[in-house]
Amino acid sequence: MTLNVAIVGAGLVGSAFIKQLAASKLDVAVVLIARSSKTIVSMDFSPLNLANVDFSAASEGGWTPAQIAEFLSKSPVPAVLVDNTSNEGLAQAYPEFLAKDISVVTPNKKAFSSTIELWNKLFDKSNKALVYHESTVGAGLPIISTLNDLIATGDRVHKIEGILSGTLSYIFNEFGSSDVAFSAVVKKAKELGYTEPDPREDLNGLDVARKVTILSRLAGNLVAGPTAFPVDSLIPKPLESVESVEDFMAELPKYDTDMAKLRDDAKAEGKCLRFVGKVDLTGTPSVKVGVEKYDLSHPFAALQGSDNVIAFTTERYPSPLIVQGAGAGDAVTAMGVLADLIKIVQRGGRK
Repeated sequence: MTLNVAIVGAGLVGSAFIKQLAASKLDVAVVLIARSSKTIVSMDFSPLNLANVDFSAASEGGWTPAQIAEFLSKSPVPAVLVDNTSNEGLAQAYPEFLAKDISVVTPNKKAFSSTIELWNKLFDKSNKALVYHESTVGAGLPIISTLNDLIATGDRVHKIEGILSGTLSYIFNEFGSSDVAFSAVVKKAKELGYTEPDPREDLNGLDVARKVTILSRLAGNLVAGPTAFPVDSLIPKPLESVESVEDFMAELPKYDTDMAKLRDDAKAEGKCLRFVGKVDLTGTPSVKVGVEKYDLSHPFAALQGSDNVIAFTTERYPSPLIVQGAGAGDAVTAMGVLADLIKIVQRGGRK
């Protein structure tokens, strides 16, 4: 085997990743699979059977990040942590893995949108291990790799603009296509499973702000974090302190007229509403997240369903380079993670 792999997270994305990895025949050995309360581990680094991942026989109590890092540090071949969670504590521990020459692959946005200090540790040139995180922005869409290629080849990025939330993409596509109430669209999105169990986690704009933070930093504009620039929240201010999801959903219809006015005003101008993130590097750099109006001829106006779309305007691409497609979902997110792991295998697990 060329690499030993530890997989943390066996939920929806994690399970999809394990299934795809098993089918890929990639020359790696999975030696640890962990979820929140249980860990399956091969202490002698022999490959675990991905066709039959059974946590019922695992002992209670999950391994800590420090324990996983210590175990992988003893690997006889280069090792990789694949973090398929959104766990803050594990994300903060990535430098501990890198310090032990353990590479990291993850869709977890928490580390890359955290402090500048953590960002610098992740991408310290002295690290021998590799870090890949394509799926932190746009699931399996080649957004980060495209941006990195543009910069690495000497192009100059002027603007990055995109619809980066599958949830909000769906909501605004539905909301703009008829006279349906905004609260009714949110309710439908929740019933279809497009939103988080608490839709406010989507409506507050923080998920998009995290993704925009990552893109801004990759483009050289080291913003302090996702709260360091303007972010429009779609949660009415009087409802920000509502405790339960049920109460929030019950009260949301009272504020439908505000969103309806925004939609009607846009329609009167021959435009549509979209929830976007923007990075503008022309002149003084600026970053913002919120509702914008677009002409019906704009690529963003033609978006369907829960797709994502991002436009890179650069010196070489004055007419923006567009990346569009499914930006959310277990299978496409897992695909992006697997593609990153393949890149590490191709590089032998080291810089």
